[in-house]
Amino acid sequence: MTPAERSGLGFAVAGFVTLSLGDAVVKSMAGEWPPYAVATLRFGIAALALSALLWRSEGRAAFVPQNLPLQMARGACLALASVCFFSAIYIMPLAEAMAIAFLSPILTQILAGLLLGEEVKPKVYAISLIALAGVAIILRPNLALLGWGALLPLVSAVFFALLMVTNRASAGQGSALSMQVFVAVFSVPILVAVSLAAKFSGEPSLDFGWPAWDVVARCAVVAVTASTAHWLAYIGISRAGAAKAAPAIYVQMLIAIAIGWLFFEDVPDAYTLLGAALIIAAGLYLWRDGLKPDAKSDARPSESTKTTP
Repeated sequence: MTPAERSGLGFAVAGFVTLSLGDAVVKSMAGEWPPYAVATLRFGIAALALSALLWRSEGRAAFVPQNLPLQMARGACLALASVCFFSAIYIMPLAEAMAIAFLSPILTQILAGLLLGEEVKPKVYAISLIALAGVAIILRPNLALLGWGALLPLVSAVFFALLMVTNRASAGQGSALSMQVFVAVFSVPILVAVSLAAKFSGEPSLDFGWPAWDVVARCAVVAVTASTAHWLAYIGISRAGAAKAAPAIYVQMLIAIAIGWLFFEDVPDAYTLLGAALIIAAGLYLWRDGLKPDAKSDARPSESTKTTP
């Protein structure tokens, strides 16, 4: 590995560690403000900050999407994935929710075949069954304890996979910054609608008021850490290449276990570790398989190794 590739891998690891730290900050707000309100404020702050950066760097023309319905779909997927994941880490240990969320790269390959017509190897479906077995192992005790709420990280993984698919479909329609702005801006109205529907639903447990100043501060921290993490991951992938940097994402699992253990007293049990091992092994197998030359594509990497905006 060259020095540039080593530094790129370091940037990627730093990015994924930063994402896990942001997830821990979200979890710290459990019981203080509902997850849908936290998601609304977090992405509202991000949308404003990123829009200011885009206006300064590319001007007003960059705010006109080439495909409005596609960008709206990206925003909807991000909004729903975030609400489900934030809700999941409110009620579940961070490591368990994170492990199930790692199903999304595998789902992305399947959905890309169904929705974009990309070629999907038969082995992807077989490996997906192994990953789903890992999800089932993690969910089995949680379903008995939490009921249907235990499925929230699985629903989040589905919507995040759909986000990755729509990211692929929108490739080349703008700069990386404009793509971040579109997905954040179009997610906010949906999050606002979800929050208002919850507040005025008449259900006392869903009602909420104005947040305390420290909740606002933590939402701002999450917005900053997420944007920083995406920037670090982008730099890492640019230097090391997507194929070499991709496995760095699984460092999030180690950080999630450490944070849950140290700050939330969530000690992972054998079910979580076994299920996570199956999901991660399935993801790493498909990643390595994607590195193999394809005679039909002049030995180029498979589509699964390419990055999205």
